[in-house]
Amino acid sequence: MQWEGINEFVYVAETESFTQASKNLAISTAQVSRQISALETRLNVKLFYRTTRKVSLTEEGRLFYQHCRSVLDGLEAAERAITNLQSKPQGTIRLTAPVTYGEQQILPLVNDFMLLYPDVEVSAYLSNQKIDLVEQGYDLAIRLGKLSDSSMMAKKLATRTNSVCASPEYLAKYGFPHSLSELNKHSCLLGTLDYWHFRDENKERNIRVKGRLRYNSGFSLVDAALKGLGIVQLPDYYVQEHIESGALVSLLDNYRESEEGIWAIYPRNRHLSPKIRSLVDYLAEHLV
Repeated sequence: MQWEGINEFVYVAETESFTQASKNLAISTAQVSRQISALETRLNVKLFYRTTRKVSLTEEGRLFYQHCRSVLDGLEAAERAITNLQSKPQGTIRLTAPVTYGEQQILPLVNDFMLLYPDVEVSAYLSNQKIDLVEQGYDLAIRLGKLSDSSMMAKKLATRTNSVCASPEYLAKYGFPHSLSELNKHSCLLGTLDYWHFRDENKERNIRVKGRLRYNSGFSLVDAALKGLGIVQLPDYYVQEHIESGALVSLLDNYRESEEGIWAIYPRNRHLSPKIRSLVDYLAEHLV
């Protein structure tokens, strides 16, 4: 009984017409009228002002409509979600990711994903700038570190850490830094920032560093570190293989900052389409 008349009420509210609502619902105008009258009787409130020319909501009707619309939207979203579970991914995905991480980690996995789902097309744009997904029509973005955009939905895919390291040749010549204060005695290989991130006694610290080299390329900074030009701080996906091979030595591990999230960001919709949901799940499963 609680659902009787709800559809009819919403359609009349949105079309401002009993006749148009009946056409949209494929039932008679008389049936629409009976359902609305029964609903008003059950609620003991007048939902519409009726004249020969116009139907409009009362104040109580507007309030009731807002709640009913939300309920119907939820039901429609639930039906679509169930239908989508049975649908295979297809169509175009537009995504963006940071340049290096996208090249090294994301796009190779996207290629593997496309082998599994031949009906999916992908258009990817790699940029270190934060792109407005809604304004520029992107379905998905990969973001690193702390998130600031609360208007988006987010799912954590993996984590990363920053490592401080140098070559054995550099350390043999200039010695090991054992504390954060000793970094000012060393040649630090700079990226786009003048400071490095650390955690000292459970507090985050930004330590200003200096050196005679500054690049906005992680690969070039790794190359400089491998050639003994100084100490570098970079995400693990740049340097981990070199640390494992012994070509670089990890430093100041006791001051390593907490792991940062690697996120999939997408617009705040009622539900994810099968293609986006499947790709996000695939990335979360395979990123390390």
